[in-house]
Parts: sequence; structure tokens; C-alpha cells
Amino acid sequence: MRYHALGGTGIEVSSYCLGTMMFGFVGNPDHEDCARIVHAALDEGINFVDTADMYSAGESETVVGKALKGRRDDVVLATKVHFPMGEGPNRGGNSRRWIVRAVEDSLRRLGTDWIDLYQVHRPDHTTDVEETLSALTDLVRQGKIRAFGCSTFPADHIVEAHHVADRRGLHRFRTEQPPYSLLARGVERHVLPVAQRLGMGVLTWSPLASGFLTGRYRKGQAVDLSSGRPTLNPDRFDPAAPRTAAKLEAVEQLVAVADDVGCTLPELAIAFPLAHPAVTSVIIGPRTVRQLHDTLKGASVVLDDAALDRIDEIVPPGTDVYHPDGAWTPPSLTTPALRRRPADSRSAV
Repeated sequence: MRYHALGGTGIEVSSYCLGTMMFGFVGNPDHEDCARIVHAALDEGINFVDTADMYSAGESETVVGKALKGRRDDVVLATKVHFPMGEGPNRGGNSRRWIVRAVEDSLRRLGTDWIDLYQVHRPDHTTDVEETLSALTDLVRQGKIRAFGCSTFPADHIVEAHHVADRRGLHRFRTEQPPYSLLARGVERHVLPVAQRLGMGVLTWSPLASGFLTGRYRKGQAVDLSSGRPTLNPDRFDPAAPRTAAKLEAVEQLVAVADDVGCTLPELAIAFPLAHPAVTSVIIGPRTVRQLHDTLKGASVVLDDAALDRIDEIVPPGTDVYHPDGAWTPPSLTTPALRRRPADSRSAV
């Protein structure tokens, strides 16, 4: 396993990061089986494990904590804060009030005294970024976390956060965790170049594009909308929908690339993000030990320029064939009132 420096922190992490979103009732409820996945990953040279407080409502962190007993010092452990963890208006978000509570909960569930990388899971337009950075800086100084980063932040938010940190003498985001795949290349336009210029580490998520790059969903084949991921977002998997048809068309062309490279479509998909110089580590999220081993079979796949040129022709750089599940959408797009003047002031006179 190849290792890379994590965003100027001096911490070395593996090219693959073990994602644990599937640990717990959402994916694999068998704690012992999840522990076997963790141990198998560590035995293969993966030293980077990523979780979040909201994965299976905290169960994932609990599973990871139990699995790492006796091996904690060998692991770079990352988790996240932001999404609601209970009823009430103040049990989520990026405020100091919530962060200082949430980190204690994560430390307890993980059974550890420190978190190597604590990430802000999504932007929060109701909280001043200085408030967030100040709270995170205090946690570093207290020794509860070693470094902190952000996840699925747009480029302008990242730049603003770095400027605020410089002006206020605060620690800055050391990493960004964006969605990035053969079908979702939008971050190549701004996010990845910004991360490179600022010396940030980059952990990419959803390399299999919500399952579209597993080979299970193919053009001309019926899709079972009653099980698996399609049950969560059936519209995204309906072959009759134009955007789904575009994804399936791209998949067919990518299968041909994989065949010529001599690998499977999933192996091509996971090799692709590592070809970008901004990417530090690719998060893989197996639900079973077998899925982990199947993924690791492609660890040695190298995409040459010819293969990457063909991929560029299928999905041009900086474009998204689809909007990744769970990606952040700014309120300016989701809230009409933020982009419409009052009706009585929309005219020029």
C-alpha cells in the first residue's frame, strides 16, 4: 500500500481509506463481521479509517471503537460532526455549542482519547465560519483532536475559511472530503485546484457513484427498484428518466475502457480518483469482507494516459453526469426567497 502525507500535517495515510458508513443498522448490523472488515483492511496495509457520528446514529463509531481495541496507535482515525443527532434545534450544525458536545460523544463511542482528523461534515449557513474554526482550534489545543478538515464544501467556502483562519490566528482546515468519481467530476473544476493551492489533503468519497459503477446497473437491463439503494432514491435509478439513461450510457462506454485496461468496472472506478494529483486517499466502503477483498484486487491497477484520455471523452473533465447522493446544495438554489426580490421591487422603476 502506498502512503501519502495528509495535507501538511506530517501524518502519513494509505491510498485507500476504510469508510465505515455501512457499519451498523444501515448496512451491516453484525458488529463482529464489521470488526473483521477493519482487521482485514489493517492487515492489508490500510492505516486510515473514516467514520461519522451520524452513521447509523452513532453505531458505526461504536463498532469502529470496539474493532480498534489494541490497534488504535496504528490507525489514523477520522470522524465527522454536523448532521442532527437527536431532537431539538441545537443537536446538530457547526456551532461551538454543538461541536464541543459532539466531540465528547464521538470520543466516548470510539473509546479513544483523541481523534486524528475531525471533519465538519457539511457547510452550515447559520453559523459564522469563525465560530466553527475557533471551536475546532480549541479542541486541537486541548489535545482532543490532532487536525480538522471539511467535507463536501464548495471552493468559495474553503477559501473563505482559510482567509478567516489567517486573519484571526486560528488553525485552518487541513483536508477536504469531496464526492469524486468517473461520473461525478465537478470537483475538478474548482475544489481540487483550490485544495492543491492551499496544501490540503483530499479524501474522496463515493468512487462507485452510488452503485452505478459496480456493474449491477446496465443499459437495457431491468432495475429492481424495491431493494438496495434504489429504494432510497428510485428516481435516480429509473432507466426511463433522462438523467439515468445518460448515466447508463456512460457506464456502457466505461465498461469498454475497463475491458481494454484488463480490469473490472469497479476496479477502474476506484483507480480513477488516485490518478489526480490532488487526491490523497480514496474512501472505500465495503459492507462485507468479500467486498473489501474484491476492492483490494484492483489496488495495482494503473491508468495510463490513453485510458484517461478515453475517460475524458466519455465524461469531460469538470462535469457531472449526475449529482452525487448526499452532496451539498447551497440554500441559494433550494430556497426561492434567497434569489427572488419581493414582487413589488422586481421592476426597473
